[in-house]
Amino acid sequence: MIEIVTAKNLEEYENFIKSHPKGHFMQSKLWSGVKPDWKWEAIFLRDDTGEICASVSVLIRKLPYLPYTLMYAGRGPVCDIYNKEHLNELLEGLKELAKKHNSYTLKIDPDVLASDEKFLNNMLELGFTQAEETKNFEAIQPKFVFRMDVLGKNEEEMMNFFHSKTRYNIRYATRKGVEVRQCGEEMLEVFANIMLETGLRDGFVTRPKSYFAKMLDEMGENARLYMAFLDDKPIAGSLAIHYGDKVWYLYGASSNEYRNVMPNYLLQWEMIKWSLEKGARVYDFRGVSGDISEDNPLYGLYRFKKGFNGEFTEFCTEFDYVFKPNVNKFVVQGMAKFKKVRKNLFLVKNRKKDTSKPKNLTGNNS
Repeated sequence: MIEIVTAKNLEEYENFIKSHPKGHFMQSKLWSGVKPDWKWEAIFLRDDTGEICASVSVLIRKLPYLPYTLMYAGRGPVCDIYNKEHLNELLEGLKELAKKHNSYTLKIDPDVLASDEKFLNNMLELGFTQAEETKNFEAIQPKFVFRMDVLGKNEEEMMNFFHSKTRYNIRYATRKGVEVRQCGEEMLEVFANIMLETGLRDGFVTRPKSYFAKMLDEMGENARLYMAFLDDKPIAGSLAIHYGDKVWYLYGASSNEYRNVMPNYLLQWEMIKWSLEKGARVYDFRGVSGDISEDNPLYGLYRFKKGFNGEFTEFCTEFDYVFKPNVNKFVVQGMAKFKKVRKNLFLVKNRKKDTSKPKNLTGNNS
């Protein structure tokens, strides 16, 4: 029987998510605090002993000007992915939530490999449809990542695991005087500024300072902001999340001026060391392009993360369970156009600012 997560069983639910191999911070109630424009709901099943055995949480957002909502289960469900009975029961529970919230579709991107045909067939038999295959960052979550097994390793073993050039770059950054510090909200404006500089350089839309502030506040001790300094000047930063048995590298940024002293390598090393301290099983470098040809503009990101010798991982594509086909078709077409226009406007607007204003990497408004 499906149960809904409430204040009374929330701790039990969170403990289940943290302890399960498929557990993910996006399935935690904590993550919903980072998304205040979305409503959070979660459901779960119990086994014969009364213990939680399967769950899924969704973020729910109303469409502007329309009476429908989107349901999104980021990296869910958390369960035995081959237990079709449990998958079906969770789906039935999600259908009830869809009625309650007038959802037009359920979007889900499981933490499951693309090569897992058994799971794929189960999802298709349950009535899900697959999104189109992508190579870059078109989906909500990255389809291609690097993941590294860090369980039981010490720092020396971990360092020796990296490619020789990566080890050299980590040590080079140290020799050049780069220092990495764990920081708090006092450095968020600096981080957001460097993040914007990175987005303009590489052509992607970045988050505002308020979003990163919300993440640090809501995720608490599960989130860390690391900043790299050269002669006490901030030159790069990264934001990582620990939850359950994993640490994820979520955001990274570097100023154009000091990339030659390799601060991002030292930042990665500090985050990896955090994963060792926490006894994590997996360190996740997050997204890279699936197009690994050297002429791809994103190849540099792939080469950088590959140097840490993690496993190149392809997740299965997004799945949709459509409740209202006509509404879904209308929204899909409109969103594709909206995202393209939004990205172009963001780059034009901020590149204009970038060329007309002096650089501010101190965090001051002067």
